[in-house]
Amino acid sequence: MEYTLSDTDFLVSQTDAKGKILFANEDFCKIAGYTLEELIGQAHNIVRHRDMPKAAFKDLWDTVKSGKVWKGYVKNATKNGGFYWVFATVYPNIACGDGEGGYMSCRRKASPAEIQKAETLYKTMR
Repeated sequence: MEYTLSDTDFLVSQTDAKGKILFANEDFCKIAGYTLEELIGQAHNIVRHRDMPKAAFKDLWDTVKSGKVWKGYVKNATKNGGFYWVFATVYPNIACGDGEGGYMSCRRKASPAEIQKAETLYKTMR
């Protein structure tokens, strides 16, 4: 079952350098279906949807590890087996983690047209 974000939903999470969740805001918890306690310390890929091509995440990680900001559309999974689409902006963030740096991800609603374009592109990737 698809969950459609509202125009005011804004999902934020922060990870350490290895992708373990250090922080998640209320919108992220609510939409993903997890409590904050369930998310802290988990790998961020806890919300990775099986339809997302590995190549998209390789591009994301290659970009942020090089110190650049990554932007793109992501289909995430919810705890109860549903999914939701977001437009994500992922920032390399040297001010988190245990001095190793980390990442900050901010996500907003993706429009139906944006989702369609992403689905078409992702079908060509693996």
